[in-house]
Amino acid sequence: MELLERAHNPNFTPEHLAFRETLRRFVETEIEPFASQWDEEETFPRALYKKAADIGLLGIGYPEEFGGIDADIYYLLAGAEELGRAGAGGVTASLLSHTIGAPPIKNVGNQQQKEKYLPRILSGEWISALAITEPSGGSDVANLQTTARKDGDHYIVNGSKTFITSGMRADIYTVAVRTGGPGMGGISLLLIDRDTPGFSRTPLKKMGWWASDTATLYFDNCKVPAENLLGTENAGFQAIMLNFNYERLWLAAGCISAARACFNEVAAYAQERIVFGKPLSEKQVVRHKLVQMAQAVNASQAYLDQVAWRVEHGEQPIADICMLKNQATETMEFCAREGVQTMGGAGYLRGPKVERIYRDVRVNAIGGGAEEIMRDLASRQLGI
Repeated sequence: MELLERAHNPNFTPEHLAFRETLRRFVETEIEPFASQWDEEETFPRALYKKAADIGLLGIGYPEEFGGIDADIYYLLAGAEELGRAGAGGVTASLLSHTIGAPPIKNVGNQQQKEKYLPRILSGEWISALAITEPSGGSDVANLQTTARKDGDHYIVNGSKTFITSGMRADIYTVAVRTGGPGMGGISLLLIDRDTPGFSRTPLKKMGWWASDTATLYFDNCKVPAENLLGTENAGFQAIMLNFNYERLWLAAGCISAARACFNEVAAYAQERIVFGKPLSEKQVVRHKLVQMAQAVNASQAYLDQVAWRVEHGEQPIADICMLKNQATETMEFCAREGVQTMGGAGYLRGPKVERIYRDVRVNAIGGGAEEIMRDLASRQLGI
């Protein structure tokens, strides 16, 4: 029994709870025992995609006709929370890179594209990646520089992308390109196969998420079939924006779960660690740290559940989603920092969850919308 369990969400049905239990067993048997090893190896077995597909994890929110699970937002929360328990952010990032790469196929792709790509992605056969960020800028999507020039029944693509999750081993890439004039009105989305001539990749080394495959992509006169255009030409920006709310909710849920994992690991350590003849947990300063951690986790969880309910009922509370994302990453940072500090040298050594989570803090505060961008967007939505 963990010391700090997730508060009951009355919107979770028996089906949600059963799915969560299936995911919990999957994480406990297929991820947690290998998390440190995979971090050191900077990879994880490709077979994990098939195992994740077999329990329905990859199919959350996709139509059943393509092998998905027509699920509501609470299935999404269950997925993020159970994976977050492992403190293996790099594994989660690459294993679920399709959650940002494949939604444009689902949302704006034609029937032929959906039939061709989605079943292979959702079954774990193919890995999907999203390529938007460029060396010249990340959050400023409207000013991306990679070009796609129409040439008969093909597009000729030139440019580069960076910080791309699953960048090295993805099979299919959803790539944002400029097909029109400047600004958001000239952006399109193309599906580009990994074996396209002129397409190359370089792996990147990172502070955290070691098990996640991250790369810079290069396009040198890549000839891409025009039939690989997703949706309407020059309407790609809207398709990109469609997925941000769910991505940020997923990130928030995962960060809160990771923060809870920090608490539970550190609380257990404090009860077992003997200092000056007594358990570390008997020190008032340590008990107060743990209370602050639990308080932050529970407050963030309540905020997440409230915002999720609103989204599930048709609202688009942009300001709250942005503030929630920051609240979750700040909670994760606080719990990781205090967790490592409480465990001392043991927390600084590789191996504990709290050490991995500490390394993962910054990428969560940057990815999916940097803290500064989230505050700016929230302020505009609030009219301040």
